[in-house]
Amino acid sequence: MKKKNTLTKLQARKIILHAAGLSKRAQFGKGKEAVYKFIEHLGFVQIDTIYVVERAHHHAIVARVPDYKPEWLEQLQADGRIFEFWTYATGYIPMNDFRFSLPVKESFSARRKAVSQTEVNLMKKVLDRIGREGPLRARDFENDRVVKSTGWWDWRPSKLALERLHLDGSLMTIRKKDFQKVYDLPENILPGDVDLAKPTDEDYAQHVIRRSLKALGVAYFKEIAYSTRFVKTALKKELEKLVASGEVCEVEVEGLQGAALYMLSSYKGKKIAVSNEVFILSPFDVLNVFRHRLRNFFDFDYQVECFVPAPKRKYGYFSLPILSGDTFVARMDSKADRKTRTFIINNLHFESVKLTNPMVKKITDAIETFAKFNQCDTIVVKKSNNAAVLKTIRKAVSEK
Repeated sequence: MKKKNTLTKLQARKIILHAAGLSKRAQFGKGKEAVYKFIEHLGFVQIDTIYVVERAHHHAIVARVPDYKPEWLEQLQADGRIFEFWTYATGYIPMNDFRFSLPVKESFSARRKAVSQTEVNLMKKVLDRIGREGPLRARDFENDRVVKSTGWWDWRPSKLALERLHLDGSLMTIRKKDFQKVYDLPENILPGDVDLAKPTDEDYAQHVIRRSLKALGVAYFKEIAYSTRFVKTALKKELEKLVASGEVCEVEVEGLQGAALYMLSSYKGKKIAVSNEVFILSPFDVLNVFRHRLRNFFDFDYQVECFVPAPKRKYGYFSLPILSGDTFVARMDSKADRKTRTFIINNLHFESVKLTNPMVKKITDAIETFAKFNQCDTIVVKKSNNAAVLKTIRKAVSEK
């Protein structure tokens, strides 16, 4: 049995931050190419519909690419360099990984509940119309709802047909600036040189392991497995193979007990310097997806509370984690009022950490930059648990 590598918690945090692209400002550079490098590195950037502040995918990218412009994402799709599909959620994936989406599509088809002949006929009609007319949105189809909608996911039949066809690979989508999906035939979107060979079970499992560890840095098996939760595969067996080959190593972190941890062996002995920059992060950022990781490695107990009943919320509907260097220092419940161009901070809650004047200055600068990215000119901070810092930040943002 190979000896486990031992890391301090600080070393583990540095590896995790480097893997997430947060070890320093502009870790992937600047410009549109940096956006692609970031997506290619992570292998997956989650899309989310919540629009209290700028949506999760744009938020995640601007945290890494300071000069990011949302239209670059649409351009990368149009250029055939990234596409939208599912891993553990829906998100943007490098086109080089397209073949590894095929087992997921196959799984969605196999898991689909039986559909009626009427639904099958509608799917055929939808495919035929897009084949004849070209790319279409859901709103381009007539309102074929029979009864009144009962909720968010109660889609009308034509929308349901479009989504089924997307999930099984019969259609692909491109997101436009207004966040609307445009559905088209794969042959009209896929580059001519894309690899369409379905991977073997072993290749797929090893791809998931490599991609997960590249994005997470140090991870438990359950986190690696989560990114392939829609596909049954011999992940544990393939992980053991990669450990035996030396490509992946098992690690233990001082002060942590329990399940085994893994990382790519390329991180062994790697010297990583973490800057003292401040990052305002999305709840759906790769760094924040697993709550237990934040507790174990960063001593930060975080939960996005938009899914928590209002009376039970502690910090606010959509609090954003604020990272300074390798430490989470605050969480900011905020909203961008786009009509008045006002960035409203309902609650700026600081953790029990020492706040220096330079740190407060960087936090203030980060808030101003984030407000500007959200197309807001004015910042209003309603409350904080730190009166002195609140006064400093209010004064600073009011003078701009």
